[in-house]
Amino acid sequence: MAAKIEIVIADDHPIVRQGLRQAIEREATLTIMGEAGDGRSALELIQKLKPRIAVLDMDMPEMDGLTVAREIKKQRLPVAVVFLTVHRDGDLFQEALSAGAQGYILKDSAMNDIVAGLKAVAGGNHFTSPALTTYLIKSRERAEALTVSKPELQNLTPAERRILRLIAEYKTSKQIADELCISPRTVETHRTNISQKLGLHGSLALMKFALKHSDEL
Repeated sequence: MAAKIEIVIADDHPIVRQGLRQAIEREATLTIMGEAGDGRSALELIQKLKPRIAVLDMDMPEMDGLTVAREIKKQRLPVAVVFLTVHRDGDLFQEALSAGAQGYILKDSAMNDIVAGLKAVAGGNHFTSPALTTYLIKSRERAEALTVSKPELQNLTPAERRILRLIAEYKTSKQIADELCISPRTVETHRTNISQKLGLHGSLALMKFALKHSDEL
């Protein structure tokens, strides 16, 4: 009989962990070695138990899932990482891959996707929730259509594109400045330049544009 695939799950919501455990342990080839409710505890548990796979919530207290994954990669622990997340953001998906993730499962489809995802990753493959794949493809198509209808977007610098995405997250100039480690005055200068390049006029025009096209930026 083949050895069971050993798993550690980490999520700060006990109900989510319980649901995952029930879904996973219905599959005879999978077993849960341990659970954690925050990132720091998760990393300690992973270091101690060395499971085959770690299922990490992207958003956890103490240490988020990305940070845990980076530590696993840095320490060269023989553990495959599967992210569990509500985020459908393409940039965050790329960050997850860079952190070494082999799986990316959306929470709203986790009960359906988790077993297939764990089996795929245990077999050395990558797995992404089908709903996310569809979303990213459609988002890419919308982004290409926006570039055609608004070719001025190509004139934005990478920094300006980043700020535009942060504006779409309802962040203030001060919050953006803190996140990017620049001054609020520099952010305001970027906002003015973005508006000029996109031909946007009025104090709310930039915010309206960013919110309307948040999925394509």
